[in-house]
This record gives sequence, C-alpha cells and structure tokens, in this order.
Amino acid sequence: MIRYIRVMGAAIGGLVGIVLVATQPSFDDAPSGGGLIAAWVVAWVVVGFAILPYLTVVPAGRLVRGAQALSTAEFVTAVAGLLIGLLMGLLLGTPLAQIDGPLGTWLPLGVSLFLGLGMLGLTVAKRADLIVAAEAVGLVRRPDDGTAVASAARSGDPHIIVDTSAIIDGRIADIVESGFIYGTLLVPRFVLEEIQHIADSADTTRRNRGRRGLEILGRMQKASTTPVRVIDEDAPDLADVDGKLIGLAKRYSRAILTNDFNLNKVAELQGIRVLNVNSLANAVKPAVLPGEELRVRVIQEGKEPGQGVGFLDDGTMIVVEGGSRFVDRDVDVSVTRVLQTVAGRMIFAQPHRD
Repeated sequence: MIRYIRVMGAAIGGLVGIVLVATQPSFDDAPSGGGLIAAWVVAWVVVGFAILPYLTVVPAGRLVRGAQALSTAEFVTAVAGLLIGLLMGLLLGTPLAQIDGPLGTWLPLGVSLFLGLGMLGLTVAKRADLIVAAEAVGLVRRPDDGTAVASAARSGDPHIIVDTSAIIDGRIADIVESGFIYGTLLVPRFVLEEIQHIADSADTTRRNRGRRGLEILGRMQKASTTPVRVIDEDAPDLADVDGKLIGLAKRYSRAILTNDFNLNKVAELQGIRVLNVNSLANAVKPAVLPGEELRVRVIQEGKEPGQGVGFLDDGTMIVVEGGSRFVDRDVDVSVTRVLQTVAGRMIFAQPHRD
C-alpha cells in the first residue's frame, strides 16, 4: 500500500513541478534552462515520493489504531465531545459569517475546528468523571462482578471453576505460581463455605487440611499472577456440590480444576474439560523404561513374599522383587516393567546380581 502511495506522490510531485515551470517565466531566462527545469521537476518528484505517505496513510493508520485502542465508553465520549464542540462552533460561526471579506469565510471554519477538537480532547481526558456522573443520574449502569466475569467468559477469556479437593490438596499454589495455568480461577462461594466447614471440623486432620486450604487460597489471591476470584453464582436447582460445579462450568468456559476422581469422570462424560493435579503430577514424572538401571533405598517389605518397596525422589513407588533382604539399604536395580494405575505409576525391578 505504501509503495503505491509513494508512486502516486512521485507523479503528483512531478505534475506540480511541471505546472510551476509553466507558470514561472524565470525558468526561460535562465542560462541553462533545460537542466534547471529537469532538476526542478526531479526535486518535486522526490519530495512527492517522500512526503505523501506521511500526509495520507500514516496519519490515517495512527487514527485507526488510536480508535481501536479506545474502549467503548471512551469512543462514545469522544464522539459526544466532538459533536458538542461542532455545535458550539456552528452557533458562534453564524454571527461571525456576517463579517465582510475573507474573515467571514475562514473565521467560522477555524472556530468550529478549534471547538470541535478542543471538546473532543476535554471529554476524553475527563471520561472517568463523566462516566461516574452518568451513573449517578442513571444514564448508564456499571455491571457487577458476576456479570463482568460472565461477559468475559462469553468473550473467550478462559475461566476455570475450582473444586474443594484441588484447593486443600495444596499443590495448586505452586502450579499457579509456575505460570502453567492461563486464565482466571473462579472459586464459587459454596466451595469456600465447604472449605471453611472442613477447617472447623473436630477431626484434627480435616481441620488442618481445611485451614491449609484457606491459607493457600489467600496466598494465591495476594501473590499469584493468575487472577483468583470468589463468585456468588450458584445452581439452586442442583442439590449436590458436584452438580453445581458442573453447572457453573457449563455456564463459563467448560473447565474444572479438581482432584476428585468421581467428579473427574462425571465432568468428562458431560463434555467438561478437567484439569486434574494428580494427572499433571503423573505426566511430569520422569519416564522410566524397562532395562534402565536405578539406585533405590528399600524402606519396607512388600505385600508379596520376598518383595521390597522403595520410592523415587518424585514419590513413584518401586517394587523390588526379592528385595526384602535389602530393607534399610540402598541397592542397584534394573527396571523390568512399568505399570500406570489410577493411583499413579508403579515400577517393578530386579536387584543386580553380584
């Protein structure tokens, strides 16, 4: 596009140069008239080629980008300010047009242009105060948090419904801080109440898990780069918590973050995307293939006679056949098979023969 504009500018510059040569008799009296005329026309061609884009498409592009950067409220405010300024210019320009001479022609135009651009700049600069004033008189209404979140969800911004199990698990905070979760985490009010109920439990273990969940939720809200919002929306027609979570997920971006196995399966059957922390933990564990050699500490006997059980650094269980005699000792083993179960990955190995 710029290339065609430059070619057009060169042509216009050449025409301007030729017209000026034809209207200026001084070129005919010059000693080297032909060379001077050629240089004059070439100079105008270069000027037209260089400056026409900056008089047409470059300002137009900046104007378009500026309009795209404006929010709807800013754009409406700018248009309203421009119209008010032009109306003021029209009212003031009517008596000014009665002046004789060039002033009566150009003065109304200049006043209208000045007032229009001036009011446009003033209204955009004071747009926040103007919107507040419009809200005070009831002309516009600012959407509440639930409406704003729902609108953002419909516009494609990822919103993930968070279950109680994912919060009290504790690992969600580290995952969120790592930046792997993109979008906004939505914690329904009934999930927060359920965590609070667990934190008030008489059972010490449940009480500690509930309190840790509340601490993790507060930590994510304050320090996490991923937004975390508590929403008051509910699904009153559904009695159980899992049904409410699935209903909210269908209303938003059809995604749930949970560690609950049953909720995981029910959500998948209804077309809801499930982000399971346990599945993520299993997926990022190092791949171990049959035949690889490992060094593991056998910490206890296994279920079957002669078996010993140890764990890798990432928590993966490794069953050492004939490893019961190596309890509380480090032993070099060779992997024989790897099983992927619902509970996680299990590795079977044989100790090296001396």
